[in-house]
Amino acid sequence: MSSSAAEARNPAPPPPGGVLWSLSGDIRALLMLPAALTLQVAHPAVGAGVDEHSVFRTDPWGRGERSLRSLQLWVYGGEAAAEEGRRLRRLHRTIQGTDTRGRRYHALSPANYAWVHATGFPVYQHAARYLVRPLTPAQERALYREWLRVGRILGIHDRDMPQTIEEFWPYYRRMLAEEIGPTAVVEDLVATDRPVPPPDRGPLALRLLLRALWPLLFPPLARFRRFVTIGLMPPEAREAIGLEWTDGQERALRRFGWVVRRVVPVLPERLRYLPYARRARAAHRRAVRAGR
Repeated sequence: MSSSAAEARNPAPPPPGGVLWSLSGDIRALLMLPAALTLQVAHPAVGAGVDEHSVFRTDPWGRGERSLRSLQLWVYGGEAAAEEGRRLRRLHRTIQGTDTRGRRYHALSPANYAWVHATGFPVYQHAARYLVRPLTPAQERALYREWLRVGRILGIHDRDMPQTIEEFWPYYRRMLAEEIGPTAVVEDLVATDRPVPPPDRGPLALRLLLRALWPLLFPPLARFRRFVTIGLMPPEAREAIGLEWTDGQERALRRFGWVVRRVVPVLPERLRYLPYARRARAAHRRAVRAGR
């Protein structure tokens, strides 16, 4: 097998020390993910696919855990990244139906699959302004190049994604204008009155405690989820979906971001980074020390 064929079969994940390497394993990424997921399902085909085929309503914690594991593998999984991309494509092969506008769809149609991936870039770029720091133009370009590499891991062909930032923004604005809008899944993800079962992961004692306190804990958690989902979504996407955001909420988000930017960087690494990121960072440091 030629080197180019091998690369096509096993595309390399983003490089250690890159922008994605820093962003996606940081615990602050957990606050960014709801906005990206909501923007994904605002697409008529993606929303229909999730509505009809996902278990996010019946098993939200398991669904979230699996999604987070997958995302971490794309960036920190090394050789396992490409296999995870292939697994996801196998998982989506049978997902098809009629979208919210009455059109036939398939989950792996290039336009649909590419949109799911594309949403991460504008959300990371926007949310970093509040929770981390504004990206420089050079960092934005690096982030987009790395996001394209992740797309190749997912099996997205270069021809199906804009290959430069200059090409991305017109594509993004066109999608917002022509495709994106409110869907039933969007309503579920930003609702504060839809029932969600208590967490079913973790130590038994913690699960029992959360189950007992869930009627008290869930309402403020649901309001916070809505707040960060809408607030960390780029304004133009928020407008396209029809999600309301007030000046008072914007001021509250800026205050929240100010606190997050000062607290998270001083946390020890075991608290600041997600498990896959911690292990990958430690392995990279060992490799550098060993001169590899």
